[in-house]
Amino acid sequence: MDDGTWSIGELARRAGVTVKTVRFYSDRGLLPEAARSSGGHRRYGPEALDRLRLIRSLRSLDLPVPDVGRVLGEEAALEDAALEDAVAARLREVGSRLAALRWQEAALQSLRDCAPGERAERLRLVGAMTAPPSTTALARFWRRELPARLPAGLRASIVDAAVPQPPVDPTPAQVLVFARLHALVSDARTPVDHWRSPTGRTMCGRTDDEVRPAVLFEGLGEAFELASAELRARRRPYAGDALDCFVAAHARTYHARDTPVFRQRLRVLLTVTADPVLDRYWELSGELSGPLEPTLGAAQEWLRAALNAEPAPAPAPVAA
Repeated sequence: MDDGTWSIGELARRAGVTVKTVRFYSDRGLLPEAARSSGGHRRYGPEALDRLRLIRSLRSLDLPVPDVGRVLGEEAALEDAALEDAVAARLREVGSRLAALRWQEAALQSLRDCAPGERAERLRLVGAMTAPPSTTALARFWRRELPARLPAGLRASIVDAAVPQPPVDPTPAQVLVFARLHALVSDARTPVDHWRSPTGRTMCGRTDDEVRPAVLFEGLGEAFELASAELRARRRPYAGDALDCFVAAHARTYHARDTPVFRQRLRVLLTVTADPVLDRYWELSGELSGPLEPTLGAAQEWLRAALNAEPAPAPAPVAA
């Protein structure tokens, strides 16, 4: 035809695509038809070629066809919000896929480099978590372990601080550590309730209902910050501001005063309530964070060591 329009085959040839591709986008309303021939065949003008090239550019970024349609439905397609939203969504998707591939690569390297006798166990550990791993199980573990009477905001902040985030570009060792963490918190166990005693009494003669765990955790935040600074400076545990803050938080919890006798009772309490599962959790978390980012568990252990380093109070003299 001499009207400046092209057949579907001509448009496909100029665009470097197949007739099937042109028909696909035409059927979905993405390509404008200039007219129909006398025989009812589709005819396209130059604007269809420009539109088809734009579609191919968008699809080369793996934008889904519905998103392409939304972009083309706006004016000034290359500058509008629809394109910006579609590109942002695609970037998030690509980032997630890349993160998954990095974790899969590190997991495979971990399996490749271990001794043959360890391979089956590592495969079980790594295969039990997603790539990249979800932190849902870790957060659930801490919500179960923490006292029920904590305010929601305080509980959430503790969980955030206690749950390590998966590295963006993990090493094989980090993949294995995270897998072991995941296995540790996934094993069924009865939570250790440090706030309920069989006799209904706690340290300093207080009943369970009189103990105030919210007061303790609010006070421990400052103590852990001070202890973390000591850990970063690589200072050995010692009696100082961090320990005083730590003991004061416990004393307020039990409506008691910070005295040598109270400190001795606190030493015993911390020994009795030690939990090997939590100790292992903090050990693994520390392997992920490194010495420059002390975990809450590392700060707790530094403070406990500082308390144990203090001399025990002298026994009261026996009356004659």
